[in-house]
Amino acid sequence: MHESITIKTEAGDFAAYVSYPEAEKAPAVVVLHEVFGVNEDVRQTCDALAAQGFIAVAPDLFWRQQPGVDLSVTSEADWKAGLALYMAYQRDEGVTDIVATIAAAGKLKGATGKVAVMGYCLGGLMTFLTAARGKVDAAVAFHGGDTESYLAEAGSIAAPFLMHLAEEDEYIPKTAQADIKKALADKPNVTIYSYPGCNHAFSRHGGAHYDAAAAKLANDRTWAFLKEKLA
Repeated sequence: MHESITIKTEAGDFAAYVSYPEAEKAPAVVVLHEVFGVNEDVRQTCDALAAQGFIAVAPDLFWRQQPGVDLSVTSEADWKAGLALYMAYQRDEGVTDIVATIAAAGKLKGATGKVAVMGYCLGGLMTFLTAARGKVDAAVAFHGGDTESYLAEAGSIAAPFLMHLAEEDEYIPKTAQADIKKALADKPNVTIYSYPGCNHAFSRHGGAHYDAAAAKLANDRTWAFLKEKLA
């Protein structure tokens, strides 16, 4: 079952897509989107999490600019629109929106109170920032673009953290990947997996660089990690 909910904050209200599992009680996972908004790929990701026994909640991160963004990954015009939204996105405000979503997710019907955050590209970066600045029970970042610009905050990450990096990522160069690994190397709560031969967004449904084997491996690792940390 899925529905749209409204998350209320002092700055305003915004929507989130929610997918529920069959279980009566379940931990929640807040899913943070790429530049395309809460689109079909994000909804599929939420539904897959629900099938694994989680309440999946995908907030509209772009609500302050343009509520209801739902862009196609195969449209050039949509890519341009998404990149414009990405460039204008205020990351500090975004963290407050995600923290509000985490609070709401933990109080949903059937929620155990345990909440993880996971995200892709922009959402991967926002997962990193939220884990560093807020309170979350676990975090998973898929190829978080520009994470290398915020490595001074790495020491503040206390929650169990799983990171997926594509070795041939065209948006996160190998030098940046090396810097990320170095900054997190001494943190026992952080695990980083690299995927050889993979490009950015290798697990995106219908994406140009979708790699079925790598996507399955990353998803299996993610689901196992979340089940362990949110138990």
